[in-house]
Amino acid sequence: MQVILLERVAKLGAMGDVVKVKEGYARNFLLPQGKALRASDANVAAFEAQKAALVAKNDESKADAQKFADKLDGETFIVIRSASDAGALYGSVTPRDAADAANEAGHEVDRKQVVLGAPIKELGLHKIKVVLHPEVEAEITLNVARSNEEAELQAAGKSIQDLAAEEDAAAEFEISELFDDIGSASRDEDDDQGSEATAAAGE
Repeated sequence: MQVILLERVAKLGAMGDVVKVKEGYARNFLLPQGKALRASDANVAAFEAQKAALVAKNDESKADAQKFADKLDGETFIVIRSASDAGALYGSVTPRDAADAANEAGHEVDRKQVVLGAPIKELGLHKIKVVLHPEVEAEITLNVARSNEEAELQAAGKSIQDLAAEEDAAAEFEISELFDDIGSASRDEDDDQGSEATAAAGE
């Protein structure tokens, strides 16, 4: 099916382009969302008559999206999730979760604007795209952690593996300190017994 694009569509073309697409894609996505019209003679003529108004409307919405992108781009949002000690999430972080985190921070983001290359299934810092307009994108970071304290450490550049190693080292240090204390107490006790024995022999 041939359609005329009413806005830029990734991998298809720019506003005003007449392109050939699969009928299902046109019927289920492009046409109902107002991104295109069937490329009939009447629709092409109607588009040409409205082109100036459509271009002006697109430029306005693009400018608004760019202002928002300037505020949103580079922002980091914390998402708290349960996970294993190895960092694997019990579940995954979805576009809705990303949008909710941004909205809680005072930004208006729709889950449909969030583009995840793949489901997020691990703790850590994940960069994702937010498409605010066909020609405007922002990049945000999701800091996925088990607690706010862990999120702060991840933001400082420490991975979940680093944190686990530090916890293991701290635990080993505490155990070695405990054994040192026990050994010291045992030596003190031996010294005390030796002193008592010496004193008894002197008598």
